[in-house]
Amino acid sequence: MADKADLAESRSYQHLRVERRGFTAWVTLARPEVHNAFNAELIAELHTAFDALSDDDTLGAIVLVGEGRNFCAGADLNWMGASLAYTHDENVEDALRMSDMFRAIDRCRHPVIGRIQGAALGGGSGLAAVCDIVIAAEDARFGFTEPRLGITPAVISQFVVPKIGAGAARALFITAERFDAQRALAIGLVHKIAPADALDDAVIATLRDIGQNGPAGVRAAKLLARDILDLSRDEARAMTAATIADLRVSPEGQEGIRAFLEKRRASWVRSDV
Repeated sequence: MADKADLAESRSYQHLRVERRGFTAWVTLARPEVHNAFNAELIAELHTAFDALSDDDTLGAIVLVGEGRNFCAGADLNWMGASLAYTHDENVEDALRMSDMFRAIDRCRHPVIGRIQGAALGGGSGLAAVCDIVIAAEDARFGFTEPRLGITPAVISQFVVPKIGAGAARALFITAERFDAQRALAIGLVHKIAPADALDDAVIATLRDIGQNGPAGVRAAKLLARDILDLSRDEARAMTAATIADLRVSPEGQEGIRAFLEKRRASWVRSDV
C-alpha cells in the first residue's frame, strides 16, 4: 500500500504542489498570481496535505515554500469579499476551518521548515508561526496587518503569541505595521536570515543538519519543545522520563548510542536532501 507521503503527492491539488526530495517533502503554495493568498480551497488543501504527510515515518522533514515573488500575502480579496455575505455562524465555521489548517501544520509530527521570501503578511505570518524553523530572505517582510481591514489576527494569535511572546504580539497586533526580517529574527518569528539568492542553500544546510539526527528522536524533540510548558511539574517529570526511556530502548536509540561509542556514523544518517 502506498505510504502517506505517496498519497499526498498523488492527490490532485489545485493550489499546491507536493514533491518528495529524498527524505523531505516540499509543499509549495502555488498561487503566484495572487501572491499565494489564502482562499477556501488553499486552506482545505494545506490541511489535507499536512494530515497526509504527518503520519509517514519515511519522512524526515517538510519544507513549506511560496511560489513566485512572495511567500504568502494573507487572505485573497475575493475570499474576503465573499465573507461580507456570511452570517455570524458562517463566519465562525469559516474561521474554524482556517484554525484547523494552521493546527494541522503546527501539530505535524515532522519538522516543518518555512522558506520565506518577499511578503508574509497576515495569515502568511501565521504560517511562519506554525513552522518549527523559519529561514527568511534578507528582504522578507512580515506583518499582522488584519487591523488595517478593521478586523484582527484572531485565528493566528493562538500560534503567534506562544512563538513571539505577548509583548511583541501586543505591539505588532495593535500597530499592524510591516516589519523586516531582522525584527522578525529578534522576536523569534524567524530563526535564520539569508541573502535572497542563497535562500535555498540555507534550507539545504538545515536539512542536512536534521538528516544527521535520529528521526524518532527529532519527532520526540519537537513534541517536547511544543508541549512541555503546558504540563504541570509532575506531568512534565513523568512525560520526560518516559520519553527518554522509550528512546533509549528503541532500535534507533540503541543504534545511535552504539555508533557514538564506536565512533562511527549511525545507520539512519541521511544526506539525500
